[in-house]
Amino acid sequence: MQFPKIERPSPELVEQVRQVGAATASATLAHMGLRNCYMVGPTAWTKGRSVAGPALTLKMLPKREDLLEEGEYVDVEKQLHRHVLYQVEKGDVVVVDARGDLTSGIFGDMMLTYFKGRGGAGLVIDGCIRDFVNVQKLEIPLWLAGVTPNYHTQTNLMPHDVNCTIACGGVTVVPGDIIVADDDGAVCVPVALAEEMVAKAHKDHGWEEFCREKLMAGEPLQRYYPLHKDAEPEYQAWLKARGK
Repeated sequence: MQFPKIERPSPELVEQVRQVGAATASATLAHMGLRNCYMVGPTAWTKGRSVAGPALTLKMLPKREDLLEEGEYVDVEKQLHRHVLYQVEKGDVVVVDARGDLTSGIFGDMMLTYFKGRGGAGLVIDGCIRDFVNVQKLEIPLWLAGVTPNYHTQTNLMPHDVNCTIACGGVTVVPGDIIVADDDGAVCVPVALAEEMVAKAHKDHGWEEFCREKLMAGEPLQRYYPLHKDAEPEYQAWLKARGK
């Protein structure tokens, strides 16, 4: 089977997005007019992990028995969820539109062992995986709606397409978009907006470290969050003292 190849952004841009983080990326994109970028449903199941990478996508649909040959191991190469993993390169994030279904495990430990071996950075699934006890040992960063004992076609879903535009957690994800995910959740950053978002995030939020110091010292919230214009000279002096 042949599926579209994605155009991956540069590793340097991906790392810049990762350093911005999910919360700041979401806020900055909102200020840029893109308010629907945070995926509602998938949450961090591997706390403390932070990833960014180009999206490889898998679309699931409600199962129709006349369109799906039944059986977990019947002609496995027709099982499209395998094919998204075949596309994985180092640093990629697999994003799955699993319709928020909490009964069908899209991948299990064997599939995810392969994903890990391919160098995948993480997974964002608006649905579930299975074999979570074993998957935890792989230390793959995961953003999921849940876990289940069921394999992917055992219940309500069937894989439909790979590397197509999907909706994950209520967000449109185009293959190659940069996904940034951490404990705050998963955010989709359109490639065309990524450089502008990074620059604006640094401009709009560069004062946060300075203000955090002030707030920790008990200084007024009104003056230091957000940074009041009257405190701007203090901030500039703080930057100069640190050679920034």
